[in-house]
Amino acid sequence: MTPADLLTDSLDRVRESVAAVLDGASDDLLAQRPGPDANTIAWLVWHLTRVLDDHVSDVAGAEQAWTAGGYAERFGLPFDTAEIGYGQTTEQVGQVRAPAALLADYYEATHAQALAFVGGVSPEDLDRVVDERWDPPVTLGVRLVSVVNDCTQHVGQAAYLRGLLG
Repeated sequence: MTPADLLTDSLDRVRESVAAVLDGASDDLLAQRPGPDANTIAWLVWHLTRVLDDHVSDVAGAEQAWTAGGYAERFGLPFDTAEIGYGQTTEQVGQVRAPAALLADYYEATHAQALAFVGGVSPEDLDRVVDERWDPPVTLGVRLVSVVNDCTQHVGQAAYLRGLLG
């Protein structure tokens, strides 16, 4: 198995989970919170997609699907277009309201763009430094594992909420 195969399989598994979480979900369910400061399914799916889009686009040197595909306008959120959800307040989390179809469409566009990039990743590429702001500097391999980990955690949280909230 090549790094490209491994990354593709990992991202495809996230895709399957996102689709399952969103399948048949009403707008009310997506915006429901089990507690006053809890994340919503809509926010979790939006956030994991923003992280995937932002981080992979950055290392690929490509424009994000968020802006290139007009998703920033379609979502109409009161945030800067660079916002990915990290460190947002409970109020900001509550502002992420979107129907399942829009969340799924944005995820699919981001997923396709990510697969186009990771499909060409070679073993040698994984050692390329992509972020020198950390000590040690972050390599492409570390960044991509981090993205898959973040996406997996958040889609798992969304699936839990889907089961909890019905």
